[in-house]
Amino acid sequence: MRLCFLAVPLAALLAVSTAAAQSTAPASGASPPPALLGTPEPMAAHAVYFVMTDRFVNGDPSNDHREQGLPDHGTWGGRVPGAPAGKEDFVGYLGGDFRGLLDNAGYIRDLGFGAVWLTPIVEQPDEAFSGGTPAAWGKMFTDGGKSGYHGYWATNFYEIDEHLPSDGLDFRALTAGLRARGLKTVLDVVANHGSPSFTAPTQRDQFGKLFNEAGELVADHQNLPPRRLKPATNPLHAFYRTEPDIAELSNLDERNPAVVDYLVGSSLKWLGQGADALRLDTIKHMPLSFWKTYADRLRAEHPGLFMFGEAFTYDAAVLGAFTRPENGGISVLDFPLQEAMGEVFGTRDAGFEALVPALHLEGGPFANPYALMTFYDNHDMPRLDADDAGFINANHFLFTARGIPVVYQGSEIGFMRGTAEHAGNRNYFGQARIDAAPSNPIHAALKRIATLRANTPALQRGLQVNVLFEGDRAAFYRVLEHGGVAQTALVLLNKGDTAARFRIDALAQPGRWREAMGGGTRVLVAGEAFEAEVPANGAQVHLFERPLTAPALRSAAEAAARVYAAGAPPAP
Repeated sequence: MRLCFLAVPLAALLAVSTAAAQSTAPASGASPPPALLGTPEPMAAHAVYFVMTDRFVNGDPSNDHREQGLPDHGTWGGRVPGAPAGKEDFVGYLGGDFRGLLDNAGYIRDLGFGAVWLTPIVEQPDEAFSGGTPAAWGKMFTDGGKSGYHGYWATNFYEIDEHLPSDGLDFRALTAGLRARGLKTVLDVVANHGSPSFTAPTQRDQFGKLFNEAGELVADHQNLPPRRLKPATNPLHAFYRTEPDIAELSNLDERNPAVVDYLVGSSLKWLGQGADALRLDTIKHMPLSFWKTYADRLRAEHPGLFMFGEAFTYDAAVLGAFTRPENGGISVLDFPLQEAMGEVFGTRDAGFEALVPALHLEGGPFANPYALMTFYDNHDMPRLDADDAGFINANHFLFTARGIPVVYQGSEIGFMRGTAEHAGNRNYFGQARIDAAPSNPIHAALKRIATLRANTPALQRGLQVNVLFEGDRAAFYRVLEHGGVAQTALVLLNKGDTAARFRIDALAQPGRWREAMGGGTRVLVAGEAFEAEVPANGAQVHLFERPLTAPALRSAAEAAARVYAAGAPPAP
């Protein structure tokens, strides 16, 4: 077998391997070897299932408010114009709610997830937007005629939108119910913007307005273009910047201390009601200084709070800045790896080697790539365009490689694969599909690999040492020796249509190995290669439950650990 794309340069590895062969103990006065740990982040133990609440399951039709906004600006249903024959997408609410989520918490937990990320829960306008560019099939940033079903158009950051709760099931009860079913709650919050705020023929309803926890009006865009706002003389304009940003959305002014207090206060409210972590929308539209202040104030009351942001860019340097301690220490959704995964597991079918640069195992702009949120699609981009085998192989990689996996609702059955916003991406999932999901081959394979990750600390927090990333084959170790746990996972992936042979020579570890998903054990003697055959579109994970003794592998793991052991590498 050809060894390539090692997580450390081969020459350096051979040098330290020779030294390690002479002695595995540090010389007198030498620094002790680093802990073999990718990340200590507790959230790394929990793969995340992403729910767009309104489009998940309607568990309580009594909160649908189907008459809202009628006769001219109804918020229910509404097909996107221009759909091809047999296709549909909707601009209004479709009924998903807290009850539908809680009723299916067992389904999510049984699939192998430990956390649920749900879209924003806060109050939205009570009408469809009458300004902007009319929504059109396959077009983004066309919001005319659309409602705030998605939760990102807040009018009051302190109140729950009426389409979500039921009697006896507010947000506090939801988080308690999810926790009782073994799931953490990741709440999506917005700091950059409020609702659409200008271009309507006349100002209607609550568009462009913000209310505080007491229900008092604190800001009003008054349907004016941003450059016509007068924040210096009109107190109701003081929450907003005078530069446009995203479509017709109000652009909150983080330079105003009252805005910061408003945003921090609302997040503290929902954390106090049981949110375990936060997903931060559109973070690159706010300066790093704001996120540092925001993170510090939240963690002053909730030490260790995990947050991850969405900066829709494939520029790792831009993303990495948010992860650094001086900027708030906020993890991010890993868009560069998502792009590579689309190339490898989608219709282009690139080789595994295309993934290696995006892993940043040898250093890069991230404070620690092991705590990044990894994913292959979401609600803001086309879903993964792949056949069933592509989804299965994508999940095999996602749940064994570094990072914290995120899967968008429906991807467990390849729902609406390849479709973008306003072209089916956000279509209603529904109870019938959930009930039928276990018979789907993507679901079955995902449950198997996600459950394995949930029960395997090395796959959650271990260092990654690459052995082979080439064509249809990938082989890598995940190594964890920390906090009384010693576990190494050898991951073998084959995305080809025929069985593939693997032979691990230079980095083989003697001892007893257990095949985690297939059962059975083998004992490797010193000098023996690790050989295996992985079926088509298959994965094997072999576990070694003792500290590493093989000099070459231990040296490679220690070299990987040193990349991030002292904290973030210097900023580029």
